[in-house]
Amino acid sequence: MRYINTLCEGETIRNIYLCKGKRSAETRNGKPYDNLILQDKTGTLDGKVWDPNSSGIADYEEMDFIEVYGEVISYNNALQLNIKQIRRAYEDEYNPADYMPSTEKDPEAMYQELLSYGRQVKNPYLRKIIEYYFENDPDFIKKFKNHSAAKTVHHGFAGGLLEHTLSVVKFCEYMVGAYPILNRDLLYTAAMCHDIGKIKELSPFPANDYTDDGQLLGHIVIGVEMISDAIRTIPDFPEVLASELKHCVIAHHGELEYGSPKKPALAEAMALNFADCTDAKMQTLTEIFKDKQGSREWLGYNRLFETNLRRTEM
Repeated sequence: MRYINTLCEGETIRNIYLCKGKRSAETRNGKPYDNLILQDKTGTLDGKVWDPNSSGIADYEEMDFIEVYGEVISYNNALQLNIKQIRRAYEDEYNPADYMPSTEKDPEAMYQELLSYGRQVKNPYLRKIIEYYFENDPDFIKKFKNHSAAKTVHHGFAGGLLEHTLSVVKFCEYMVGAYPILNRDLLYTAAMCHDIGKIKELSPFPANDYTDDGQLLGHIVIGVEMISDAIRTIPDFPEVLASELKHCVIAHHGELEYGSPKKPALAEAMALNFADCTDAKMQTLTEIFKDKQGSREWLGYNRLFETNLRRTEM
């Protein structure tokens, strides 16, 4: 297996990758060619099939695992693969785990740590919400451990949803200790549940793309519906507490233009928004700087942060 992050200009390779994207186009002279996005767990690589009708190019589709043969070149300061041969790979020729970007942390250890925060929740109604999904629903637990937190931007890898949720809860732990006005039970429960809708908003790897409900509803609405499903199983759940928990989830993006149906109106909702935003931005910076260790070059204007970025010396 030659991982994408180990390829060098000038190499000729034969290897299996996931065809994450496929688009047909034409040159200025009207000659057809195919643009591919090849993926493994280390990243993606642009591929070009300049003669898609040649005998060396077998039938294949987007999201197929394909064996490609071609030359690695540099174009516009980025590596690209000029592909001469393609065939669809057989299932016993590849390990799907090699093609899914994954958390570098131990998912089981992270999950047990997350559960330790859930066990600190003393309110019996909120505790049952946590138990409903995080302890008593094997299908949810499996998906939550392996899901990404986003299609792109931050935590867009297997285990990313768990890693992000745990980080958010840890930020909330600090704020609970620093600001006595915060209701710990409500904030911890909201932090654990704030992104549970993402297991239905995004499809699992290797696709990791928006589902129909993800496009039509989004993870905030889906998450609130999931919380409502749990509440209906808990006798005499207080209406005000239910609304407060739902509000924290509804408002966790902070602003209407960022997708929150309501702006935060509770201290716990504001704390959750700050924790969520901080972890998302710091992880985004981590991913931007991942391959820049030791480099102090300016990276250019970044639209998300609305500034030019540079890494410090480590």
